[in-house]
Amino acid sequence: MARKAFGDLIYEKDINSQNEVKKKVLFVATVTNHILAFHIPYLKMFKDEGFEVHVASNGADEIMYADKHFNVCFERSPFNKNNIKAYKELKSIIRENKYDVIQCNTPVGGTLTRLASKKTRKNGTRVIYMAHGFHFFKGAPIKNWLIYYPIEKYLSKYTDDLITINKEDYEIAKKKFKAKNIHRIHGIGVNNEKFNKLLSFDERLTLRNDLKLYKDDFAIFFAGELNKNKNQIMLIEAMKDLVRENHHYKLLLAGEGKKREFYEAKIKKYGLSENVFLLGYRNDVPNLLKAVDLYVSVSIREGLPLNLVEAKISGLPVIATYNRGHKEIIEDSKDGFLINIGDIEALKDKIRILYNDEDLRNKFIENSKNNIEKFYLSSVEKELRKIYLK
Repeated sequence: MARKAFGDLIYEKDINSQNEVKKKVLFVATVTNHILAFHIPYLKMFKDEGFEVHVASNGADEIMYADKHFNVCFERSPFNKNNIKAYKELKSIIRENKYDVIQCNTPVGGTLTRLASKKTRKNGTRVIYMAHGFHFFKGAPIKNWLIYYPIEKYLSKYTDDLITINKEDYEIAKKKFKAKNIHRIHGIGVNNEKFNKLLSFDERLTLRNDLKLYKDDFAIFFAGELNKNKNQIMLIEAMKDLVRENHHYKLLLAGEGKKREFYEAKIKKYGLSENVFLLGYRNDVPNLLKAVDLYVSVSIREGLPLNLVEAKISGLPVIATYNRGHKEIIEDSKDGFLINIGDIEALKDKIRILYNDEDLRNKFIENSKNNIEKFYLSSVEKELRKIYLK
């Protein structure tokens, strides 16, 4: 069964052949990629518990463990008029299916879902909202506080369980919001088995050769969309000076985005084409992490970044800018370095230190092992099971 129109049912699996009555859960996100990236293990969790599993999102992809997928015309911008239509579509889906549990994510998806669920909550539906990082935080632009904070505060009274993934968001929610229950978990979970695989010397050498990395090169890696928030320009500016000192510094940036042409121009202007590589979108990040020597994240805003967890599981020392998400994962000078956003001199200094001090690199890697298991998928699944299936 497949139809293409927005708001219509993309597919429906044959789940009621024996007319049994099942509990139903609906997962909602603005885009389908969000579900595919973060929530498949939790769709499976509900499926294994006997629930009929539905998803509502913008995108017609096949979703594992989902019995029904509704393509709803959500838009990421809260001011896009398509979201009025999306709200009506979602409200109709909720009214017709009478869910036991609704789990929603992302600012737009979370807002429209909680508004559309007000009536069904009175009939016993439990509404769960996972905040993957509030858009208001210490140091955020004032417009973020003026737009997003009042919305989240208002909608919290229509939320049975509000899930946060870092300490700062949790403390704001506990102090200011009116959700029935407020929780803090350790991110959305990383499948550590993908990232802790050991490679032989020859396997690693082959990977490095494929990336044009030579024997004495010190390879720095960052994976993320090429955009203002991920702030890759900070690394490119640092490389301009580092390469003058030592041509063995290499920077690999994985990802695509609006800033690609801008970064290409900067790399050309600074004469860095032999030292800074834009790798584009990659589906082999676990392998790339095994080929490099240092992971650096220079993001301005993060909720709880899985890429840092993945790097630490892979056995890399890390440097990151100081924000609420990064400081959840790194204890400064114990298992990595934290630097201020925009402080290029500090970034260069920490890269130099780790380049020259193998013992410190190994110390960071060893200390990371004692601070990383709480972010594993198996650990987070236990945390969410207590919330989802109570």
